[in-house]
This record gives sequence, C-alpha cells and structure tokens, in this order.
Amino acid sequence: MAKEIIVKPLGITADLNGITFKAVLEHFKLYEGYIKKINEIRTKIETVDKQLANATYSEIGELKRQESFAADGVKLHEIYFSILGGNGESSGKVAQLINRDFGSLENWMADMTAAGLSARGWVILSYDLADKSLHNYSADAHNVGLVVGTIPLITLDVYEHAYFMDYGVNRKGYIEAFFKNLNWKKIDEIAEEHKIQ
Repeated sequence: MAKEIIVKPLGITADLNGITFKAVLEHFKLYEGYIKKINEIRTKIETVDKQLANATYSEIGELKRQESFAADGVKLHEIYFSILGGNGESSGKVAQLINRDFGSLENWMADMTAAGLSARGWVILSYDLADKSLHNYSADAHNVGLVVGTIPLITLDVYEHAYFMDYGVNRKGYIEAFFKNLNWKKIDEIAEEHKIQ
C-alpha cells in the first residue's frame, strides 16, 4: 500500500521582499495539487493491470510517467517554499561552497539568473555527489533536467505561475526578489541533513 504524502505547512505568513503573500498562497495551491495527484497516482498504480504494459501506450506507462512529474513537483516546491522568508544575506556553509565553486556569490547569482531566464520550469542549485561540487541545473519540467546523483539545495521556480501575479512578464525582477528572500540558515540545514562537506 502506497504511503500517503501529506502537505507540509507553509512557513510564510506575510508579504516577502518583492513577492506578495497573495502570490505565495496561490502558488502554494499548486503544490497542494501535486500532493493530491501523487497520492492518486500511487493508489492507481497499486491496482492497474500491469500485464498490459506497453511502451507505445498503456495505463501503467502513463501513470509511471506522471508519477515522476508529480513527485518532483512536490519535492521541488517543498524546498522552494522552505528556503524563502529570509533576508537574503548570504552566510554559512553553502555560501562558502558557492564561493569555492563559482568564484563568488555574484558569479553564482549571474549564472542562476541566466539559467532562470532561459529555463522553462526550474533552476536547481545542486551538490553533485560525484565531483563534490555545486552546479546550477536547468529543468524544463519537474521531471526533465534533474541530474541523477545530485542533492538539490536551492530551487528557483521559473514557471509563470511563480511570478506572473506580481511581475507579469518581468521574470528577471522576480528572480532578483527571490535572491533577496533566501533563508541561508534553512539552506544550510538542507546541506547538513545530507552531510554535504
């Protein structure tokens, strides 16, 4: 029996610096929808006729494809919401790793901004377990662009729903606001949880 995934509480309770609470609440509803869908998909996977599996089309094939989309939709949004609400002033372990791997915080922000302006879905600062360094990876969908063997530390949602209410088509303005609201203590907690050195 599939373990039910539950909604993690939203830690944001007011407007952020350049991102309205209303926009955050509307965005959070999408995350709640991914929770509902991942639970629904996993329940259906338990009972679907797996003998009818087929690469061209089968119910199990479609459920499996959408399972990864919904699961990543949950996980990426959980990181995204958890790391917002800070004052954006970088400090701590991950900031040190960014300086080591990108040369400076400014270089990292420029790289992440460029990735955010060119990606269709997400930019993910990830720690690569193979080369023991940080990389900004672009993802055109929740399940398209994630790199195996990496640990996401900072997730930047660049789908229009993340910023359109506050910024219209000004994605760059939203990305600038995102940086101003990073909670570096929380980012370090994620790194510590995964024993990133």
